[in-house]
Amino acid sequence: MPQERILVVDDEEAVRGILAALLERNGYATTVADGADQALSHLQRGPAYDLVLSDIMMPGTDGLSLLQRICTDHPGTPVVMVTAVQDVHVATNAFRNGAVDYLLKPFARTQLENVVTRAVEHGRLQKQNAVYRQNLEEIVASRTAQLRATMEDLERSYDTTLEAMGNALDLRDEETEGHSRRVTAYTIALARAMGLHGEELKVIARGAFLHDLGKIATPDSILLKPGKLEPEEIAIMREHCRHGYEIVCKIPFLKDAAEMVYSHQERFDGKGYPRGLVGEQIPLGARIFAIADTLDAITSDRPYRKATSFASARDEIARCSGGQFDPRIVAIFLKMPLKSWSELREEIARLSPAVLSARLCRPSVAPLPLED
Repeated sequence: MPQERILVVDDEEAVRGILAALLERNGYATTVADGADQALSHLQRGPAYDLVLSDIMMPGTDGLSLLQRICTDHPGTPVVMVTAVQDVHVATNAFRNGAVDYLLKPFARTQLENVVTRAVEHGRLQKQNAVYRQNLEEIVASRTAQLRATMEDLERSYDTTLEAMGNALDLRDEETEGHSRRVTAYTIALARAMGLHGEELKVIARGAFLHDLGKIATPDSILLKPGKLEPEEIAIMREHCRHGYEIVCKIPFLKDAAEMVYSHQERFDGKGYPRGLVGEQIPLGARIFAIADTLDAITSDRPYRKATSFASARDEIARCSGGQFDPRIVAIFLKMPLKSWSELREEIARLSPAVLSARLCRPSVAPLPLED
């Protein structure tokens, strides 16, 4: 084992010699300094010392000032103050400034040995603790990076799951192909204008993207019927909210979005379905979605009518404020530039389905260009 290195600082040559001799007899490697300046020079040249034994009363820079410099410039180096001054205030100041022990002159050899042993052990434990903390920080940083990579992989798998669900619905109903992606983008734009962000925005985006998933359970004879639906067929069609909820709520990461899927056909005045919720009983995401859904429905071609303009859609949404739609959200919608909606629709049409799905399902990571 390498010898512990001890720096002895005292302005009296005889004291320095006695201390060094006693310490070397106990197996320590010693260096002596006649004052604070020489001690600091030794400390700066290195290697590090395992202990500094310093007198307090010295000409020029005293021991307490030296102690402060050591604690600042060489943290972790234990310092024992050695003095003939038997004053509790001096001892208290020494400990307050960072000394690990205090030795009064004259002292017995056993006293010196005990104090030095304790101080060197204190320094050793401090160094071990510092190494442990450093290793722990490195381990935490490594594990955090691994966790972050895992979460990113999981997020990508979420995107793949959502995209597959959306594609499954498009394969069943070609007439509304792209509707889920457009209405999700519109919902995100309006939610952002309301100041929503982070995880709440993700939940709303996922709920919007999957809102019609329950139509997978709707019979083709009803879903694809070109003409007007009969009352019993309408009742079956309306079951898609419940079917969608039952599918989505079983997927843990979509549990919050499932409530939006269940409520996306509710009306602010309570005349919607399936539960007839009123006002703020309806989840916020569903209230935002209702405006986005109507915006896309009016501006898209249907078998029974042609698309109309975004200006016409805005007028219709304003007319239905307080009835079908939450008036507070309508007010924010009406403040958004009209051209932002047509520009967003064009942007959606240009992007590949895979890229678009990833952006829609993780809106806070890769936002689409939206309102000014």
